[in-house]
Amino acid sequence: MQWYPLLAAPSVLWLLLVINIAGTIYGYIWYGPQLAETPSRFLLFVPDSPTASLFFVFVLLAFILKRNWPLLEALAMVTLLKYGIWAVVMNILVWKATGTLGWQGWMLIFSHGAMAIQGLLYAPFYRMKVRHLAFAAIWTLHNDVIDYVFQMLPRYSMLEQYIPQIGYFTFWLSIFSIAVAYVLGIKEGRLQISLK
Repeated sequence: MQWYPLLAAPSVLWLLLVINIAGTIYGYIWYGPQLAETPSRFLLFVPDSPTASLFFVFVLLAFILKRNWPLLEALAMVTLLKYGIWAVVMNILVWKATGTLGWQGWMLIFSHGAMAIQGLLYAPFYRMKVRHLAFAAIWTLHNDVIDYVFQMLPRYSMLEQYIPQIGYFTFWLSIFSIAVAYVLGIKEGRLQISLK
């Protein structure tokens, strides 16, 4: 509780904003080859992690302005947690499947772990309602359909034989992320802190 004022400090918010903008740009570049081959109707749903961090960029901008944008808070919290955990698990699976993981894989584990953590750390500042979480839930589950029914998931060639199992894991990870967002972001009695 004592360190929550630090999270709301303008210098911390600006630092996180710069980091998240840089990470978002890098993420869209990482997806570049896949996006170049993606049918236009799926483009919005392919770059999962950079879109999650983009949602959080807008949440941070709102905090800097001493405001709350609850729909973006719901989208950010659910997707940061989901894709943060997802990327950590996938890169660990790559390491297990191949016996090696390059610097980029370790960087992805670290950065995506941080994504998940930051989404949770700021939960007491969120002011989302059930309707905002419902929209985020639909967005997230719809994204699972796009990824695993239409095969638009991020490309990890060494894990292709496990796509059905990964799809099953991802669905339940979505449900878990939505539930956590409800407990930490909406449920009565949760910790709430003002931005001041």
